[in-house]
Amino acid sequence: MRRVIAVALAGASLLGAASLGGCSSMSWDMFKSAPPTVQVRIESNPPGADATTSLGPGCKTLCSVSVPAPEAPFTVAFALPKYQPASVPVNVIKNPGDFTTPAAVATDPNPVFAELQPATPPKPIRKPHRPRKPKPAAAAPAAAPTEAATAAGSPFPDPNAGRR
Repeated sequence: MRRVIAVALAGASLLGAASLGGCSSMSWDMFKSAPPTVQVRIESNPPGADATTSLGPGCKTLCSVSVPAPEAPFTVAFALPKYQPASVPVNVIKNPGDFTTPAAVATDPNPVFAELQPATPPKPIRKPHRPRKPKPAAAAPAAAPTEAATAAGSPFPDPNAGRR
């Protein structure tokens, strides 16, 4: 009987040591809260632009991304084919909270909005102007008959001849 008790105690002590070893690997990190994240709404006009934060996460607008609350301001870069790229600075506002309210982190602006401008098309290549060919000289207009020509026997009578 003593042997059975000794074997049981030895087994229990081995199990206890194994469980204590598992406890020793536990750290205080599990009691720390995860770093706060901020939900940032991202919009652009026109929609469909690729938006990337300087913190890493990105999406295609109209969208929302969750970023770890940074200590300093960050930027959101926008890119869309046939439009000029844009970048919008984002400030981080931290409210430490108190006994009745939890700490909060917000961004300004939220939503982050960018008005994308069309890319200017490349200037068309102009062909050199060829000088215009001069038009052939037109025949001088026929001179109106004068009194001298009428007196000399011109075939055209002077319409004012009788009125003088």
